[in-house]
Amino acid sequence: MVSENQIFVIEDEPSVAEVVSLYLRRSGFSVSVFHDGKKALEALQDLMPALVILDLMLPGVDGWEITRWLRARGDVPIIMLTARREEMNRIAGLEMGADDYVVKPFSPQELVSRVRAVLRRTSSTVEEPIEKPLMIGDLQLDPQTRLVTLAGQEIGLTVKEFELLWFLMRYPRQVFTRDQLLEKLWGLSDYIDPGTVTVHIRRLREKIEKNSSEPEHLLTVWGVGYKFEP
Repeated sequence: MVSENQIFVIEDEPSVAEVVSLYLRRSGFSVSVFHDGKKALEALQDLMPALVILDLMLPGVDGWEITRWLRARGDVPIIMLTARREEMNRIAGLEMGADDYVVKPFSPQELVSRVRAVLRRTSSTVEEPIEKPLMIGDLQLDPQTRLVTLAGQEIGLTVKEFELLWFLMRYPRQVFTRDQLLEKLWGLSDYIDPGTVTVHIRRLREKIEKNSSEPEHLLTVWGVGYKFEP
């Protein structure tokens, strides 16, 4: 079962979890707090929330395992909580399928804004006009079913990977800077490391390109940004 207004906060620091849950509840969300990964996984088997706020460094079952578990079962959005010194962990988390991250210490208001932005993006396709599937060579993307196939085989994409690919395919050959892509797809470019776009482009190349080191579709325009070449 999926709850459209439920947020899971999985954080082992009680003070951080308390502040995060307080601000989320003030903003109208239902919040469940878990201080260890094992109990969170048990709860996830019964209820899939609208979004998960996840600390990577957890006792018992850590955030990495929870991320893998979630991605194997769907595309529920994940916002990671990481320490400032854990840059490599942030990159690895994004590569595993997390949608966003917030660096500790952080502003609770900023985190709530991130939550709203992610939920707005993931639900926006229901409100948009019906768009036809896009097909370029063996690659097909259907915005209604959110299904991407390559040579007839389904390609598993995270929410953010799908949105990035869909956006670029809708504007073939048009070059977008990383800041433009952050603003269009993440909505909060001032808060997010531009390297987030690079990570998602690399993940997409690994999934849709014949040779990710020599891409044919997702091209880098050096010194500018990225484009989709049909």
